[in-house]
Amino acid sequence: MTVVTAQTEAAVPPVDQVPGQAAAETGEFWVEPGTSVDEVPADGAREETPAAGAHDEAPAEEAHAEAAEAESAEAEAAKAEAVEEDAHAEVAPEDVPAEVARDAQDFGAYVRAGGWAFALKVARSVRPGGETPGETRKVSAKAFAQLAGCSPERVMRYYKAWDKAADDGLVPYFETLAPGQDVELPDSDVWHAYYVSRSSASSERGTAITAAAEAEGIRPTKALEVAENPTALRAAILADPSTAKAARAALLDRLQEDPALQTEWARDIARTDDLKKAVATETQAASRIGYVRDIVENGQVKTPAGQTIDAPAELRAEAERHLSLIDELDEDEDTSEWASEAFDSMKDIVAQTIQADPELRLQERRTKFYSSLQKATKVFEELTFDDADDLDTIYEDDMLQRLEELQEAISTCITTLRKAAPGK
Repeated sequence: MTVVTAQTEAAVPPVDQVPGQAAAETGEFWVEPGTSVDEVPADGAREETPAAGAHDEAPAEEAHAEAAEAESAEAEAAKAEAVEEDAHAEVAPEDVPAEVARDAQDFGAYVRAGGWAFALKVARSVRPGGETPGETRKVSAKAFAQLAGCSPERVMRYYKAWDKAADDGLVPYFETLAPGQDVELPDSDVWHAYYVSRSSASSERGTAITAAAEAEGIRPTKALEVAENPTALRAAILADPSTAKAARAALLDRLQEDPALQTEWARDIARTDDLKKAVATETQAASRIGYVRDIVENGQVKTPAGQTIDAPAELRAEAERHLSLIDELDEDEDTSEWASEAFDSMKDIVAQTIQADPELRLQERRTKFYSSLQKATKVFEELTFDDADDLDTIYEDDMLQRLEELQEAISTCITTLRKAAPGK
């Protein structure tokens, strides 16, 4: 198929020109795709058809746009093919400018060795502290920094990284290196184990942070960066639940070894009403879950009066069911409702067990009586012993009346117990 495209001027004719006039004057014409040149009618036939009319102007422009898009797509494809061929082509250093080759080689060295490539420049150019200027061609860290346009502290960080690696046998010592000398460098993966990008790492605090970061398997530089910007840490904790969760877990781990932090945290909780309520709720839930867990693990249960009895099979089965449901909850789910339901269920079964066994019911009453008697005795002893010397100073008629009522109740109780004593 042969396609002849109109010139750009004819694609959009001037306003004072009749459509198709420019093509007629220049002797050029447009052939719709799908036809050949031979199929184009003669001049006379063209005049009889409405091709040059206003109704066919839009289809002609659309066809021209489609042809232009096709040409553009072919050009892009050819360009992409050329780029792909260029990418797979072998390039020799002598085929490119020397500056480009040098940059590529430097880039490759950094990719392979990472910071070691720069540390080598420092190690072979900066003299060790024990050498004087006259003994070596090397310069001081300060002079090297001035030439490099950076701070002496940054130079010394690379210097110290090389020094540590030399002690581990990864690189040669400074004294064996001369300016411009190249040596085999370690892999870039181990660079961060020796280089510390912050001067704060050399402090006692920084050393502790570095050790903790290494224990967690992360780069010390990341941990030091966070420690140096507590405001950013606060913002992340406030905005992101996962960050807050990580911070909470870290604080809980630290609490075990930091008594001062324990005291501060307890004080903050005690001074905040909402936290106090939350602590009380969680404490109650934990106590109830512990009650259920003891039934499952020990096979025993404590009655309301305080005596410990063997848990019936029904009670143990119900306790296991509730405990399995609680253990399946996610860590961040509220357990208070589940704990209350389990605890109430255990209490009901224990009460039914006591009520169904006369001997157990009698022992429960006896245990409850002893418990109340011990509490009353302790309270009364504290009352009389503390105030016996000056009761006249605090005398009130109501006090005497209540003590007399108490004495009468005790006498009645004693009389009843005496009647119930064996042999009476």
